[in-house]
Amino acid sequence: MIALDTALTFRRGLTLKNRVVMAPMTTRMSFYDGVVTQDELKYYSLRTGEVGAVITAAANVQEGGKGWEGELSVSSDEFIPSLSRLASTIKRNGTKAILQLFHAGRMTDSKILRGVQPVSSSAIAAERPNAEIPRALTEDEIFGVIEDFKKATQRAIQAGFDGVEIHGANTYLIQQFFSPHSNRREDQWGGSLEKRFNFINQLVDAVIAVVDNSKIKDFIVGYRFSPEEYEEPGIKITDTFYLIDKLADKRLDYLHISLGDFKKVSASEDFKEKSILQYVHEKINGRIPLIGVGDIRTKQDAEDTLTNAELVAVGRSLIIDPHWTSKVLEGKEDLIRRVLADQDREELVVENGILEFLKLMMPDRLR
Repeated sequence: MIALDTALTFRRGLTLKNRVVMAPMTTRMSFYDGVVTQDELKYYSLRTGEVGAVITAAANVQEGGKGWEGELSVSSDEFIPSLSRLASTIKRNGTKAILQLFHAGRMTDSKILRGVQPVSSSAIAAERPNAEIPRALTEDEIFGVIEDFKKATQRAIQAGFDGVEIHGANTYLIQQFFSPHSNRREDQWGGSLEKRFNFINQLVDAVIAVVDNSKIKDFIVGYRFSPEEYEEPGIKITDTFYLIDKLADKRLDYLHISLGDFKKVSASEDFKEKSILQYVHEKINGRIPLIGVGDIRTKQDAEDTLTNAELVAVGRSLIIDPHWTSKVLEGKEDLIRRVLADQDREELVVENGILEFLKLMMPDRLR
């Protein structure tokens, strides 16, 4: 079994001091224009220094990719100074800073985009209340999105981050191209499973090329994915096996699964003997490190995750107790704060956006 305090070195040379990373979680703390705020810096400052790496909340790569108010942006050079402050805040005591890059696609609305219609792979609305019908991206616009991911990667390098994570999960634009629900195209970008993978294939290769051509040392590239969709038609676990099989052979540094529970079992009747995490880890077969995640509350949870992953992402537990990592690693688990009291919110910089997330994901831990 991998010990939590064991270092890990990625293929591009970056070394994490332990196997715990802070999971990317929406904070809604940035200014209206995407600039980092002092509260945001304080929030990350409280939770860094002990984990091996911090993966930031999602940062949009173009204005049309903004998903919510208070969201980070890396869509132009003007954001580099505030992103530099964020990177330097996270990079304390050897902790590495990873900027998550994303485009919301159809998972936004014209109000957030100030009157502009959302875009996606096809003009198909999401299956959620009040979802707007997006506009299908033209081929030129698709190449434009890929170009904006490349530029965002270069800005992350300039801002001093140690890596980027391509956010291909949680039903956002990259996943929308892979999903048969949102992608009904009949050109090179849709139709067959192979064609639905084409956008991911070209985007990932483009981001990797930026990093490799920059000659920067110890800068990593990760990719996050969601293993299943419940829409019909939607992504099935067999589609995900195809996806990770392709991605595991690229010059990525890690894959990061998105799960609400690390023990979660597939919706498919054919894949219920093991957890999704175990199936995915076996499919990767040691080709690339995998980050496991999903309601990690105890040291035992983290160690159980590491039986089917090389790294463990901790989210909600770090919101409630920023020192969760050191308490676990030092054998002081009995001192971990397990619930969030109203009177502790200011001290822990748990603002409205994070509180909404906690109410949705773990109401049992709020007091």
